[in-house]
Amino acid sequence: MKKFSILPSEKSLALLLDPDKAKGSALNRIIDIAAAHNVDYILAGGSITFSNIDSLINRIKKRCSLPVILFPGNLLQLNTRVDGIYFISLISGRNPELLIGNHVIAAPFLKDIRERVVPVGYILVNCGSKTSVEYLSQTESIPSDKPEIIIATALAGEMLGMKMIYLEGGSGADRPVPEKVIRAVREVITIPLAVGGGLRSSEQVKAVYESGADLAVLGNGCEKRPELLIEACNVRDLFRRQ
Repeated sequence: MKKFSILPSEKSLALLLDPDKAKGSALNRIIDIAAAHNVDYILAGGSITFSNIDSLINRIKKRCSLPVILFPGNLLQLNTRVDGIYFISLISGRNPELLIGNHVIAAPFLKDIRERVVPVGYILVNCGSKTSVEYLSQTESIPSDKPEIIIATALAGEMLGMKMIYLEGGSGADRPVPEKVIRAVREVITIPLAVGGGLRSSEQVKAVYESGADLAVLGNGCEKRPELLIEACNVRDLFRRQ
């Protein structure tokens, strides 16, 4: 298995593939683009499970050698054949199943690959319309105009032992997480910061990096316009050369 850092150590880019959406020739094309431009991680996971995630993981691994990180939306998406697993706690919500309940169920299944499991504090930020994650998780996102709550939540996540904080606008968000929110969180935490949701242009990816994100995550934007992945990789490379 190829060695790599599960957590970003420099400006990094991830492609999030949903097993219910990533299919057919379009999936092959986006994987090929990701491989050709050295995307740092391919995240596999989604909110609902109509399609078997094992098939998606197998297809990615057969087509490229990029690190595959499980980004599970529920317990049905657990898989041990991945290169890493983001063990997600939805710390912006108060649903006990998503804070610890599901983790207790998953832990015995993952115990033999614990070195590949990374605890991630997942914070939903309200970026417009209600998202699938909010509805399915039965939690509310934190309003983007309440940065003090987001900051306190991120700090609590780090103090609880999370290895990365993930600010999420939600799949199909109207707009990305505001730059001022990203900056505010970056100023107070010492662990890597990931930002995803609503990123549809290279300018938005650039703004995310400039605001302090270590990892930018692209999903729906690339499904609709695969060229965005190339543009985002170019932006990442520019920051790395600085």
